[in-house]
Amino acid sequence: MAEQLTALADDRVLLGRTSTAERVSDILRTRIADGYFPPGTRLSEDGIGGALGVSRNTLREAFRLLTHERLLVHELNRGVFVRVLTVEDVEDIYRTRALVECAVVRGLGEPPYPLEGVAAAVREGESAAAENDWKALGTANIHFHRELVALAGSERTDELMRSVFAELRLAFHVVDDPRRLHEPYLVRNLEILRALQTGARREAERLLETYLADSLERVVEVYRRRVGEESAP
Repeated sequence: MAEQLTALADDRVLLGRTSTAERVSDILRTRIADGYFPPGTRLSEDGIGGALGVSRNTLREAFRLLTHERLLVHELNRGVFVRVLTVEDVEDIYRTRALVECAVVRGLGEPPYPLEGVAAAVREGESAAAENDWKALGTANIHFHRELVALAGSERTDELMRSVFAELRLAFHVVDDPRRLHEPYLVRNLEILRALQTGARREAERLLETYLADSLERVVEVYRRRVGEESAP
């Protein structure tokens, strides 16, 4: 937790002079999405409040907002914890992703498309893979999909998917072999980017639809195995 709190202290500059629960929740959501707080982690009010320099009431309101987004859970007499997802949660996350992401690509209209952010996420993933940093590659993959969604130019869609992608990070934490999960999708990210660069919108949508189905199958496989291991005597 000490390392996470040090990183949070660096985020204090994001609060500025208008510190609000919404800004705090934005910071914590981003940190959860980037893997700083794994599922099951107890979030210390004193530690996090001190790191960010915010009041207890502000922090509790931020916790409440993130609980509403299904990223945190409050356990009576125990505190606030990062949520541990179920298999059903994972399936619902991917169902939402398929509905939104594929619809965004389908509705892009005529090329060329503003793909700078998508291309940057591909490069980020390539750098992470070159350094054998599979957690960072998982983050880069999430950034890739976030940039795909951003092509819709919709603040509402971006806001919806920020929470979905943060939940997705919680799902990734149970994967016992992150390289096996994330590495194959680096090439597939590049295929989708190239399809969009050439204006092949329907091909990009087809690639994305297959991509998400394969990823869901892999993550659910791991979840079911973990659930079985934890329930075994």
